Amino acid sequence: METVVVQVPAAAGGRPVQVQSLGPGEALRFGRGGPDHDVEIVLPDDGVSRLAGEIRAVEDHWLITNLSADRTYVIDNPEGGGEYVTVAPRRIDAPIPFEFARVSLPVTNGPVSFLVFAPQHAYADAQDDPAAGDRTVAAFPLDETSKYFLILVALCELRLRDGATVALPTADEIAERLRAHAGCGDLTRAAVNHHIDYLATTKLRVKEPRPGADERLDFKREALVSIALRFGLVRAEHRRLLPPRPFGDGS
Repeated sequence: METVVVQVPAAAGGRPVQVQSLGPGEALRFGRGGPDHDVEIVLPDDGVSRLAGEIRAVEDHWLITNLSADRTYVIDNPEGGGEYVTVAPRRIDAPIPFEFARVSLPVTNGPVSFLVFAPQHAYADAQDDPAAGDRTVAAFPLDETSKYFLILVALCELRLRDGATVALPTADEIAERLRAHAGCGDLTRAAVNHHIDYLATTKLRVKEPRPGADERLDFKREALVSIALRFGLVRAEHRRLLPPRPFGDGS
């Protein structure tokens, strides 16, 4: 039977405490708790409601209910490069799509949070039926073994590491980042800009609403990252294509 597992911080800040697993249809309540408010996930902070909400397992995903009258909860994917959803006050049974998620409740001294692990999601087999006629044309035909894709991954790297990051790497920074790659030892700023222009005009078909060469290039970089991350063309696992970062650089 598929299960959902919850981990909460230990009361004294020690190792996480694992709450019992939930089977489909089972639920756990969370909050500060009290004499008239029994909860299975205890969050001992004065800023948390006595009965703050509930988690319910449903097959290969889970639902969350926000019982707060005025606080929005944030559920993010710690491994998903900034993916998150918000659950409005009094929202009942909001579906959460992440296999690994962190539930954060806002309090005065920073959010109180706990982790939820859902079963691995199921996907349809990728099979082509020869009798089904012509194959569907790919919306974004990218070759993940190509140099332009490697440059796209390097362009997206900062956002993959932290979805709140605003800055994007320049062409010079991308060339330097990829210098240790076997096929990029002679990569130049001009070559990086050429690949970015190719990605924007041919592969991802970015429109150019701004005048000026420098402005167009900045817009292209921002638009490429936005499209690549929004449609899952570049994902966290693609970072393995990049050369290892030097030890101690904070990554």
